Amino acid sequence: MRKIVFYGAISLDGFLAGKNENLDWLLATDIGEESSYDEFIKTIDTVVMGRITYQEALKLNDGAPLYPDQEVIVFSRQQEAVDGQTTIHENPVEYLKQLKNQSGKNIWIVGGGDLLQPVLEANLIDEWFIQIAPVLLGDGKRLFGTHALETRLEFVESRQFGELVELHYRKKE
Repeated sequence: MRKIVFYGAISLDGFLAGKNENLDWLLATDIGEESSYDEFIKTIDTVVMGRITYQEALKLNDGAPLYPDQEVIVFSRQQEAVDGQTTIHENPVEYLKQLKNQSGKNIWIVGGGDLLQPVLEANLIDEWFIQIAPVLLGDGKRLFGTHALETRLEFVESRQFGELVELHYRKKE
């Protein structure tokens, strides 16, 4: 069975993005010469994100295709196509349960908010890689909102990349 993995950076006070999806705080964070990204992306063949996260990532990438070596799936409540990428308009939990049972590499959940919340509550995230930047934003898009699932995770390791500290946790079985 494939794993569903969250990999992403947050501010020290828990925000994925500042006001208006702003990521300047992250781009200004010194990560040093190395990161875990190159190692991580080799374990992924499917990237799943919400429409807003996808569109903001495209802007940062100057419109170039995102993750060309992976299948990109975009969930959206809107019915129009999202830049030619696979767009799914159904329940992300049921879709991800089916995807998880297919053969392949890991599935990466990118972003938070409306997509992450039901996936978290369904206890579908198998591993967490959370990089924490030394900045307090005070407002923006939180990684975790109020949710109905209390779960304890197993600590795997912590690593430092420049100013970022990466925490790696796994779901306890």
